[in-house]
Amino acid sequence: MFCPECGSLLKSKQQKTKTVQFCSCGYSSDLKEETTFKETIDHKDDEIHVVEDKDDIHPLTDVDCPKCQHDKAYYWLKQTRAGDEPETKFYKCEKCKHTWRDYS
Repeated sequence: MFCPECGSLLKSKQQKTKTVQFCSCGYSSDLKEETTFKETIDHKDDEIHVVEDKDDIHPLTDVDCPKCQHDKAYYWLKQTRAGDEPETKFYKCEKCKHTWRDYS
């Protein structure tokens, strides 16, 4: 229940034989009937999908793999050093999944 004056949550207390609802703004009223509150929480069993090693989320480029000599690899950029230095480019071979860096 909320206060009609200020909108705050009303608090309940027992005064002799009756229950009174009151607010910090000064509003109060008698409860005419027994009020009960019930809170329910619905637990949904959502399915969790596990994605294992999905390489195609990175762009593909033409570069030779140093391990198998395949000519295509996925790449991404990451800041591995100080902010005033260039990013490091990582490659992952499309065929053998070998990962290497390019610092240039």
